[in-house]
Amino acid sequence: MIDEEEERKQDLEPMEASFDMTKLQGSHAKMSSIPNVTYNAREVFGIDLDWDVPGFKEDHPAVPTVDPTYQFDPDTTAAILAGFAFEARVMVQGYHGTGKSTHIEQVAARLKWPTVRINLDGHVSRDDFLGREIMVVKEGKEMTEFREGILPWSMKNATALIFDEYDAAPPELMMAIQRMLESDGRLVLVEQNMVVRPHPAFRMFATGNTLGLADDNTLSYSGVQRINQAQLDRWTILATLNYLPIDSERKIMLAKFEDMDTPEGREVIDAMIHLANMTRQAYIRGELTALMSPRTLISWIQNEHIFKDRARAFRLTFLNKCYAKEREVVAKYYKECMGEELEYQGLEVA
Repeated sequence: MIDEEEERKQDLEPMEASFDMTKLQGSHAKMSSIPNVTYNAREVFGIDLDWDVPGFKEDHPAVPTVDPTYQFDPDTTAAILAGFAFEARVMVQGYHGTGKSTHIEQVAARLKWPTVRINLDGHVSRDDFLGREIMVVKEGKEMTEFREGILPWSMKNATALIFDEYDAAPPELMMAIQRMLESDGRLVLVEQNMVVRPHPAFRMFATGNTLGLADDNTLSYSGVQRINQAQLDRWTILATLNYLPIDSERKIMLAKFEDMDTPEGREVIDAMIHLANMTRQAYIRGELTALMSPRTLISWIQNEHIFKDRARAFRLTFLNKCYAKEREVVAKYYKECMGEELEYQGLEVA
């Protein structure tokens, strides 16, 4: 017997460019390989745009999960929607912890657009990226077979591909991407004598901390590459995402922790956000090597619920991520914002 989940998976259309559209029937709850519905930007995302953005009617396992508490930045949302609606190549720049990749994923989630996210931090090899020859056994004979990488696979599918940490990518991957950024967007696999043409529903996004333009905070952004201007110009839309305003961040916390929606709870959350903002500013100045993102705040509150101790939860959530020599600075921020001393293990000197 096939259970309901397996039956549902079997009923999904493949996301391949070779999918035969003549076999698609509207009465079937299947994932189309091209957008088959539109979503109004004003109604879905709450921004001042009357665009009808293409998307998919049915869900798919590759679609990110919707976070109903997510707060959309209007300018960044408009830029990302332009990528989906007009096939623009969109890069989102911002400091660590601003939620650049999450922003793209949450837009894709509401459009029900399958999404693939790749971190280009140097651990992805060219073979992982483009593909490689592997040994296989067919009909009792050992032979080599080309196994395509994540890049050509994504291009041939109805996929939103996100390049994370774009300005940390090694040069050999940058060169592979550059040809894709041309108007026709083809990818040439020289070793295979193959030209990969993008699927009509293939979309490309990137995120970065510095956009390859260098940064004064070399401690926080060591390892980033300077992107040449010719490649940077091929990204047709560049958006900048800053940290959330305190009102938006408060809304997120109260939506996730309804038990704190009291005068006392809101005061505590505001103090936590103020502390987070102090670490962010110190990070930007190069005084700290870690910062508190909205995700860190959520984890702090969750851990406080577990340990019933705010200071202990803070140490376990954030303080222990900091270098020992930085903990004194963070402890001062904690006292200023939370009104109590924070015990911590500092730098031990023999």
